[in-house]
Amino acid sequence: MISREEALFTGRHTAQSGQHGNTWRVLLAEDDRSFRRYLEIFLKRAGYEVLVAVDGQAAIDLLLEGTSVDIVITDAIMPNLNGYQLCRSLKETPQLSHLPVVLLSALEPQDTQYETRYVDAFLVKPVANDELLSCLESLLSQPVKSRTLS
Repeated sequence: MISREEALFTGRHTAQSGQHGNTWRVLLAEDDRSFRRYLEIFLKRAGYEVLVAVDGQAAIDLLLEGTSVDIVITDAIMPNLNGYQLCRSLKETPQLSHLPVVLLSALEPQDTQYETRYVDAFLVKPVANDELLSCLESLLSQPVKSRTLS
């Protein structure tokens, strides 16, 4: 049996089907160009369709224009609109509040407790590839209704 890492880089793994044809659609908001490109390639090889935004404002603009996605991955610290602000905006906007949001940060969760109440998952950088994929699979398998804030 091959490992998940081998499968990813040999093309033997594909993400579960989403609303958009054969794959789940991910919006990745990350200001670090090289890390954004790394995650984009990694997620594409894992079978996800990836849309990228250079910061939180670009991400929210895409979504408010009607771009349809299944999940959002965002960096915590970005210019213009940071990840915490993006998460809060998504959860407080009725037409976007159903979207699961993964926040990536170099800070530990206890250092950002207030800000993380608007996220569905918090992962500490550097995040392991398997951890990120497991997180995405878990969130995308949940019913949409259970993802919204109460």
